[in-house]
Amino acid sequence: MTPGRARRGRPVVVALVAALLGILAAAPAQAAGYRYWSFWDRDGDSWVYATQGPGTARPDDGDVQGFRFAVSEDSKDAAKPRGPADFDDICASTPAKDGRKRVALVIDFGLPKDAPDGERPPAPRQACAQVAEDATSAEALASVAKSLRYDNHALLCAISGYPKAGCGEQVSGDGSARKETAAQDETGKDDDGGPSVGLIAGVAVVAVLGGAAIWQARRRRG
Repeated sequence: MTPGRARRGRPVVVALVAALLGILAAAPAQAAGYRYWSFWDRDGDSWVYATQGPGTARPDDGDVQGFRFAVSEDSKDAAKPRGPADFDDICASTPAKDGRKRVALVIDFGLPKDAPDGERPPAPRQACAQVAEDATSAEALASVAKSLRYDNHALLCAISGYPKAGCGEQVSGDGSARKETAAQDETGKDDDGGPSVGLIAGVAVVAVLGGAAIWQARRRRG
């Protein structure tokens, strides 16, 4: 093959490789998040991420608070509780008592896609907690949702026994639990059994480079 032919062949190979590398760069990355119960205060018609944990927050009579189980990267993107959140509706059948306060609670167990393997979230529910005037949000929650579970750092891990295990664990972008320094899946597959986008793009690049080498060798022999 003459030098002129070799020079004409190189731009084609470079363009193909650049295009495939562009596809790889554009492939959506699976962001890591954490599977946990988030805690919310109701402010008018909207939910606001609580500035205190339920173990230290002390709601006033008439307050509405919410708990939501989900996979979130941080508090900015945390999923909010769903469903009705009106104090008068939630506590309509709980009359006021002297020396006690009423706190409306919205407990949202989240979506199936955020559930740990082998578990399904219960339906969201609302409850009116009637507790002592100095009670914390954790005490209000305990009065209406039994089987609470905490870790040794007082992080709320489970409400009404959900989930059965785990506590604020890091998960991959597809919702599967992983270690803090997660190794790549040795099979090179996503959870749905198909090859990952990164693996496909990587194989494609190798294939193009290999094909280009064969093409150039044949041109030289010609």
